[in-house]
Amino acid sequence: MRRLILITGGQRSGKSTYAEQMALRLSPTPVYLATARIWDEEFRRRVQIHQERRGPEWTNIEENKELSRHQLPGRTILIDCVTLWCTNFFFDLEGNVSRSLEAVKKEFDRFTAQDATFIFVTNEIGAGGVSENEVQRKFTDLLGWANQYIASRADEVFWMVSGIPVQIK
Repeated sequence: MRRLILITGGQRSGKSTYAEQMALRLSPTPVYLATARIWDEEFRRRVQIHQERRGPEWTNIEENKELSRHQLPGRTILIDCVTLWCTNFFFDLEGNVSRSLEAVKKEFDRFTAQDATFIFVTNEIGAGGVSENEVQRKFTDLLGWANQYIASRADEVFWMVSGIPVQIK
């Protein structure tokens, strides 16, 4: 049976750790689908910390855009994260918000059509003030709309606050 969970919150709110713990409660052999592109050495270290936290029970897949290339029926799949996934579409489509959002929605629908348990991790970057940077404002709009789309299709949504999950749906 298909199940979709969204975990959202601010940076360093405990989203990924909570998502990993949830995936391990739901399956002895979960899948970790990483959407990040490595931009610099500091970011590479962040990715390594995430990788080192996971044990051999995880199947690790790196896929920065085409999640639907991976058919994983019956599996528990943690997608970390929507923010970086949307970033990849946004920059590949030259900052065009409407084209990026449409591409994200289509790929999300294709990927989640399979019978699996999906745990999506995302950020609430729009919870702060409005940026003076036009690119940042556009990306904040894109991610906010993508988060709304995913949340509207989710069976459960959790908001992470200082490491504490608060179920909001």
